[in-house]
Amino acid sequence: MRLCAIFFMLGMGPGFWLPGLTNIIKQAGWGNDWVALVFFIFPIASMISPLCSGAIADQKIAAQKLVAWVSVISAITMVAAFYCLEKGLHPWYFVSFFFLTTVIGAPLWNLVITIAMTHLPRPEAQFAQVRLWCTVGWILGGWIASLVLRADASPMAGYAGAVCRIILAFSLLMAPHTPPRGVSSHWRSLLGFDAFRLLKDKNLRVLLIGSAALTMPITSFYMHTPEHLRALGDMRSTFTMSFGQWSEVAAMAVTGWLMLRYRLKTLLQVGLAFSVLRFVFFSLGSWQDSLGWMWTGIAIHGICYTLFFITGQIYMDQRVEPSMRGQMQGLLGLVTNGVGALLGTVGLKILHRYTVESRGDWTSYWLVLTAITVICTVWFVRVFDDKKTPAVE
Repeated sequence: MRLCAIFFMLGMGPGFWLPGLTNIIKQAGWGNDWVALVFFIFPIASMISPLCSGAIADQKIAAQKLVAWVSVISAITMVAAFYCLEKGLHPWYFVSFFFLTTVIGAPLWNLVITIAMTHLPRPEAQFAQVRLWCTVGWILGGWIASLVLRADASPMAGYAGAVCRIILAFSLLMAPHTPPRGVSSHWRSLLGFDAFRLLKDKNLRVLLIGSAALTMPITSFYMHTPEHLRALGDMRSTFTMSFGQWSEVAAMAVTGWLMLRYRLKTLLQVGLAFSVLRFVFFSLGSWQDSLGWMWTGIAIHGICYTLFFITGQIYMDQRVEPSMRGQMQGLLGLVTNGVGALLGTVGLKILHRYTVESRGDWTSYWLVLTAITVICTVWFVRVFDDKKTPAVE
């Protein structure tokens, strides 16, 4: 129950503001260039801090204490960022404070996952059931922001997210003690560079590259889907985006059962297939000016995410030594939320400019992402081989 409460608050914070971030920025009167710049911050932050913080948690500081301090400090900078936006200050003030918030807060997810993986007796069967409470918190945050606070395009959503981080810090007082297990004091270890040794394992290497490649088109989900929804007339886009979290909850509720009965590669392939379908539905939504197709695509997002990324996290945790868990999760954050998201953000900005901005062509935008996802799927299916590591029994 303690881990469930922690994951709940971890998810509720970004659930308030992330689904509506594009609309919040545009409501302030800023253009697409500022939207792209703000979304650049996420991958840059994920390339700076998670790997190092994972190494510190593995070797120097108890993970739950590190998460508590990160939560408090990032909450303060988040309030400052959205205050600058609300008061109409120059966009660089918001960007600067938001950058600090994201760099400081980037390790939160990986560190909390490390805590859970360390203390769950059977993470392959139990982690998804605990992790789903993060999604429930995300849903509730989005609903409150959209239906109660009416903050789909308001800085109020950011303030609510900061409050959640403060509550998260206090909830860490209930967290099980997670002491560091490593003993190295070498600078390479403290900076997390030892994690790159894990790339010698072919399956880990392929899964990391596949995760990074799939993250590129998925970046569009929060970057441009809310904008397309509003263009089609959906003024409660934050609420609508929560449809994807509901399917995520359902998928995570059965992930443990699925992992005991099916090969990992089968689950990953199903997740990839749903990823392709999601962008196909978005393309149909644009082609027919239909919110129904958009809602359907959003609704299956959670299945894509769970069957590929969550099962992948569980698999990676089982493949490494306990003393490397934090660094493994940090490396995953680096290649997906860092490298993958950065390349995706750059590519999506260019694609958006030549399709949506220049001629209002959302159909071509989503079709290109469909093609990229198909290529990722075909490559992964051909290269990844888990015959030597069957599903846990």
